[in-house]
Amino acid sequence: MTAWFVTHAEPLVDPARPIGSWGLSSVGRARADAWRCPPGPVSASTERKAVETAERIAPGRPVTTSARLGEIDRSATGYLPPVEFEAVVTDFFDHPDEAVRGWERAVDAQERIVAAVREVTVGVGDTTIVSHGAVGALLLAALHGAPVSRRFLHPGMGSVFTFDPEAWRVTSGWRRLPLPPVAAATT
Repeated sequence: MTAWFVTHAEPLVDPARPIGSWGLSSVGRARADAWRCPPGPVSASTERKAVETAERIAPGRPVTTSARLGEIDRSATGYLPPVEFEAVVTDFFDHPDEAVRGWERAVDAQERIVAAVREVTVGVGDTTIVSHGAVGALLLAALHGAPVSRRFLHPGMGSVFTFDPEAWRVTSGWRRLPLPPVAAATT
């Protein structure tokens, strides 16, 4: 049994809108359109960028959504400029038992994503989960039996790793979803 954990592709960032309402950018749509998930159920976070990614990698197939597959709750700060965001992400991973800047604690987010993934993978055979980078790193750490660490973060938005949910072990590391040459030339 194989499960594919996919992070949403690049979103169209709009600091004036709630993060969960961001859709995919043109590059994100191109990246998602260039990859097809294997047969089997598809589950996604309820955030728009995750749902859009799921719909594009599994066109015409039903997508089941779950808020428990969502990204870490960072509503206490909302959008942060990239440099500030990266600093807070580092603190989040370095202090997993703390609610850094009011964000969900890493230990709580890890417990949530592990429970959600176990729930959507039980008894379904091969399956695809579309979610987010930080919770993907937390899941990957749990699958490795390792402490929470930023080293498990994906290499970029629109990445995938595989694991065996029955054996609870990683079967491949992160790799980026392909980006068509035309889309790559516009980035």
